[in-house]
Amino acid sequence: MTADLFDDLPPSCEAAQTLLAPGAVLLHGFARADDAALLQAINAVIARAPLRHMRTPGGYTTSVAMSNCGPLGWVSDPDGYRYAALDPLSGQPWPAMPACCLDLAQRAAAQAGFAQFRPDACLINEYAPGAKLSLHQDRDEKDFSAPIVSLSLGLPAVFLFGTPRRSERPQRYRLSHGDVVVWGGPARLAYHGVAPLADGEHALLGRRRINLTFRRANA
Repeated sequence: MTADLFDDLPPSCEAAQTLLAPGAVLLHGFARADDAALLQAINAVIARAPLRHMRTPGGYTTSVAMSNCGPLGWVSDPDGYRYAALDPLSGQPWPAMPACCLDLAQRAAAQAGFAQFRPDACLINEYAPGAKLSLHQDRDEKDFSAPIVSLSLGLPAVFLFGTPRRSERPQRYRLSHGDVVVWGGPARLAYHGVAPLADGEHALLGRRRINLTFRRANA
């Protein structure tokens, strides 16, 4: 990854946290001390509910491989986007959300000013070099009063974070291993995405980035 890739990014590396917008904060290295336990728990979930590339309603296949844990899981197929209690591959409930993951999400939400966060869905996304996430809003949840909590592990990524108006150009932020982004309140419906992942090698995850996104899907 070349240094000039981030020349236009807001300065953030030295601060414990960076305000992205009212209601949105980047917590630098928040989960780094817990990475071993988190990765062990994630691997146990994936062993039961394998990562897969989902089909979109438009007939495309996601470049990001996905799975879920918790009472609900986010799924995509030709019929649309939605939350489901059962894994469509196995017909079984999604694996329970690991206690260490739930604790991390709740501590991060509280640090960002959102106490009493009770996520019922955790999306697990695996990025290989070149994988990306197009700009979008998280609108499939019934409860917009709860924040989104997003944990990054592995290779660094460029996070695109905008406003609730798609026409406004998003800002670019570098997310490193252990960083957590929380957004809610006036930023809850901000457009966001991930630029194509640059190749590299991470000590724990090799040529991969793992992202956990915690949500409150049901009111």
